[in-house]
Amino acid sequence: MAGGWSKDGAVQDQIDASVDDAVSRARQQLATGNSATQCEECSVAIPQARQRAVKGVRLCLKCQEELDTQAQDISTLNRRGSKHSQLR
Repeated sequence: MAGGWSKDGAVQDQIDASVDDAVSRARQQLATGNSATQCEECSVAIPQARQRAVKGVRLCLKCQEELDTQAQDISTLNRRGSKHSQLR
């Protein structure tokens, strides 16, 4: 059902575009190339198993977990369900 100036399916189009953007950002963050033998942050040796499992790995597991935690704190998506949080 269209409302005002919007066409039918406009909300779904916005949702699809948001998901496509998020997938593109995630793919751009994937490492490529040869894996490093030492962590670029703390210089700890990266285990062979991690190097084989993650193509192009640059960080040890501890540093990668810290980076992932920081990235979660800076989410641009509003996942809250209340109308008031969307109006801010």
